[in-house]
Amino acid sequence: MSGMRKRWVRLHRNSRSGQKGRFRNSLLFRYLVIIVFAMMLLPIVLPVTTLIYSILLNLQTDVKPKNPYYPSTTQTEHSWHREAIALKGASPEQVSARLRKIQQDMFPDSQIFWVDTAGLTKLELPTQPNLPKQWSAAQAIAFMKQASSEGPFTVVAFIGGGKDDVNQGYMVLKVPRSFFEHPTSDNGMLMYYLLFILLVLGAFIFVSLLFFGGIRRRLLQLQAAMSQRGEDGMPILVATGRPDEIGKLEEAFNRMVEQLAESRGRERQEEELRKRLVADLSHDIRTPLTVVRSHLYTLDAENLSSRGKQSVTLMENKLKDLGSLIDNLLTYNLLSSGKYTMNNEPRDILRLVRECAASWYPVWEKEGFEVDIDLPEHSLVWNVDEQGFRRLLDNLFQNVVRHAASGRYIGIQVQKDNGREALVIADKGPGMEQQSSEKGAGIGLAITELLAREMNLEREILSSSAGTRIRFLNKT
Repeated sequence: MSGMRKRWVRLHRNSRSGQKGRFRNSLLFRYLVIIVFAMMLLPIVLPVTTLIYSILLNLQTDVKPKNPYYPSTTQTEHSWHREAIALKGASPEQVSARLRKIQQDMFPDSQIFWVDTAGLTKLELPTQPNLPKQWSAAQAIAFMKQASSEGPFTVVAFIGGGKDDVNQGYMVLKVPRSFFEHPTSDNGMLMYYLLFILLVLGAFIFVSLLFFGGIRRRLLQLQAAMSQRGEDGMPILVATGRPDEIGKLEEAFNRMVEQLAESRGRERQEEELRKRLVADLSHDIRTPLTVVRSHLYTLDAENLSSRGKQSVTLMENKLKDLGSLIDNLLTYNLLSSGKYTMNNEPRDILRLVRECAASWYPVWEKEGFEVDIDLPEHSLVWNVDEQGFRRLLDNLFQNVVRHAASGRYIGIQVQKDNGREALVIADKGPGMEQQSSEKGAGIGLAITELLAREMNLEREILSSSAGTRIRFLNKT
């Protein structure tokens, strides 16, 4: 009992390990690895994108503004305060002269004015009509509040420096804000996030395309292998790849091809055995048939009663039928194996039909058939084997006598079919369905089909309870 339990545990463990191995080799597992790997790349991609963003931001910062005298608001503000400190202790005339020099050399196209300790506007560069001549404390506070929130970029600096040196007044610089704008807009954060998302998404899409591209390539190779055929007409084996779902499909396809090849080999062996058996039986049966026929001939020469003579005649007819059936079996065996000799040459088939019908006319007359032969006077040349075509006609005429005698009719005609002439043989028997239930009815038609195919003739059968029409057309 413990041994059985150990075997069960071992089998269960092997089953679970096999399932794990199959999962590790599956396409799903490989794609999950790609997703996990992409998520692990996030800590690497984030610093890289940050570095790229910094480089781009520095490049953007290094771009020159519209006005080269104003590189940035910070530098402009520092330069203005530096000039204010440098004017410490200067007289009003010196302050005005220095401000004119500053506007000319350092801050062109700007607005400059300064106000003394009494609140009087001393200098306007250029003239600014909206400036008050006398400043009150409220006006000064309102001006500074407005300058910090709207209008041009404005810098107010006390002449001489800090708040303790207000006795010299203050000077004001007003610069249009458009002078500080760069040609490209500052979309730093948006660019950063967009670049990060595009990098991650692009890497994931690229790896996914590689993954599914490999799957598609393997499927196309398998499809091409399925559509190819070897010299024996069998599908060729495919080279197996990874042990995933597609690899399992390739292995299953190879097993199917091997099984199909084995089945085809067994089928060939059985077919060869059947053909050899039919040929041997046909030859072996001919010897006793010959002996029986000779004894019937001897028996027919004896002084028999009328009933005995009828029995002898019946046996002779049945032996003829048996001999004809053996001949048909041999012919069918040769045709199906491709060993029946055919010599297709241009022949007047109407002449062959007339000759063959003439040989069968006494039989039809004896059986009480209505014979309706309607053939044109001109020749109808087809590329056929003369002996094979005669055999085809004999099989059809014999089939009508044996299996459609109840209709007491046979018709042989030539009809037009889309500009081509077709040979039609008709009867008024019970139809092919009724004939197929009779013994020996199918071998003759099978031989006619094989003979017609070997002579490149198209055969069409129209059958009903009112009779059967068999039509032949030359394909060439």
